Amino acid sequence: MSHSASVETDTRYAIGDLARLAGVSRRTVRYYVQEGLIPAPLGVGRGNHYTRAHLNEILRVRTLQEAGRTLDEIRQAPADGNKAALRERATVTAPERTLWRRLSLSPGVEIHIASHVRLPPPSRLQELADWCRQHLIPSDEEGKAGSE
Repeated sequence: MSHSASVETDTRYAIGDLARLAGVSRRTVRYYVQEGLIPAPLGVGRGNHYTRAHLNEILRVRTLQEAGRTLDEIRQAPADGNKAALRERATVTAPERTLWRRLSLSPGVEIHIASHVRLPPPSRLQELADWCRQHLIPSDEEGKAGSE
């Protein structure tokens, strides 16, 4: 057995860690267990824990949900023997996820910057915000300026 395989099987997650890694709430983890979408945690009482397999199953459920599958369809997927087909369709149709930062430059003006784009220094951002305040006038203020 390779070292990486033993590390993967030895990984244990508390419910909070599992939820954070999967991008869901603790309540959602408990609900998925209750609904039979993921297996129950291993261990008993305070010693119960989740594994990498639990994390993978939650991610599979979320991917299928994002692809438009109902929980009933997801629950039946293993029984139908069609699990691979559902997963393949979900992979094809699931939208790409990207992280963006939003900066408010002036009232009514925002800039959205992809997470992989490096931000300029704060002084340059301030110059951009100043330019926006000077040159971009909200339409309601434009009317006020013309009536004076």
